[in-house]
Amino acid sequence: MKIRELGIEGAWEITPQQHGDPRGMFMEWYRFDKLAEAVGHPLRLAQGNLSVSSRGVVRGIHFADVPPGQAKYVTCVRGAVVDVIVDIRLGSPTFGRWEAVRLDDVDRRAVYISEGLGHGFCALTDDATLTYLCSTTYNPTGEHTVHPLDPELAIEWPAEAPQLSARDAAAPSLAQARESGLLPRYGACQAFVAGLRPDGRAEPDGR
Repeated sequence: MKIRELGIEGAWEITPQQHGDPRGMFMEWYRFDKLAEAVGHPLRLAQGNLSVSSRGVVRGIHFADVPPGQAKYVTCVRGAVVDVIVDIRLGSPTFGRWEAVRLDDVDRRAVYISEGLGHGFCALTDDATLTYLCSTTYNPTGEHTVHPLDPELAIEWPAEAPQLSARDAAAPSLAQARESGLLPRYGACQAFVAGLRPDGRAEPDGR
């Protein structure tokens, strides 16, 4: 398993080692100890999600309030997507930058997305199936979205006519989210991650 940090602090790409023979294939697609060694703390497993999307569907850009935020470990178990991570943390040296990683059922890469980062993807195949391991459970009042087609972000989605949900189509631009106070702050995200306990949980005061 190879783990490397992307050009945005808190975003990591994980490439597993696959062991195949005429019977099939085996691999470790998640190792809490290796991930913790790379990112500095374990991922608390609070919820597992699965999504299936048709070709050309774009989901995102989604993010959660920090605290508590929501770290994610995402992989594609069927088909292929372009997974996009966006730095929406006010004050970050890479604010507004995005990174794209192809996730598919061939190389079987995964991405780890730290608290405070935005996340989205575009399905390259029909029935593209993603699994998410999440550090917190779903909190509808603390989760938000930025419009994935915002010209300021200029994300190069590989779809001629991206299909969006009603929620994502009505999402604010990055500038509007910033003006309305929705975006997390880089310093607060750093402090939150630094304060995580050895079990991956936040301190009781939310630090």
